Amino acid sequence: MKRIILIATLLASMLPLSAQTISSAEWAHKYRYAGANAEVTKTSKRPKAVLMGDSITDGWAQKHDVFFTENNLQGRGISGECTAQMLLRFRQDVVALRPKYVVILAGVNDIALNTGYSTMDDIIGNIKAMCEIAKANGIKPVLCTATPADGIPWRPEVTAVVEQVKELNRRITEYAKAKRYPLVDYWTALADKGGGFPRNLAPDGIHPNVDGYLIMEDLLLKKLK
Repeated sequence: MKRIILIATLLASMLPLSAQTISSAEWAHKYRYAGANAEVTKTSKRPKAVLMGDSITDGWAQKHDVFFTENNLQGRGISGECTAQMLLRFRQDVVALRPKYVVILAGVNDIALNTGYSTMDDIIGNIKAMCEIAKANGIKPVLCTATPADGIPWRPEVTAVVEQVKELNRRITEYAKAKRYPLVDYWTALADKGGGFPRNLAPDGIHPNVDGYLIMEDLLLKKLK
């Protein structure tokens, strides 16, 4: 009986490590683009830029894929992701593809507390870490201000969203200037007078429609050229 109990205890002690190993990959969705990445890396053509982000980048590649194909861009957005998750998958989804630029658009999901409590320092720290990894691998970071939001539809308890987005963008802008990284200021081009996303450009107040993406595309191409 004692031997059975000992074996059971040992097995139980192993489960958290195994579960943690599996869930860490799933938590960051590290294999979402495994097939697409393999297709890119087996060719000699280097992408001009990889767009790294969340649902806004994810939806961009789905709603207006011609923008990506015509401009030699790769979209690596995953809906719902926070900056810590992007950082975990940065090497396989960006570095391995050897782009000239990486365009980082992130932070609103952190404000929405998608993965739990996150400070502004956490968000900026993760963005800085992605930039540092990119630079160390010969990839030029292009930073973006977060797109407007005056509320979080799936997390209505989160308050002062406009103020938080403005603070995030202030710090992103400050960091980009300090490092002399190109900055794409989506917020200024898209925000209404109240700091929200006009509903004719983003029906749910968060995710752009094609008209919204067209504005973003013009701003981004100016920086990539």
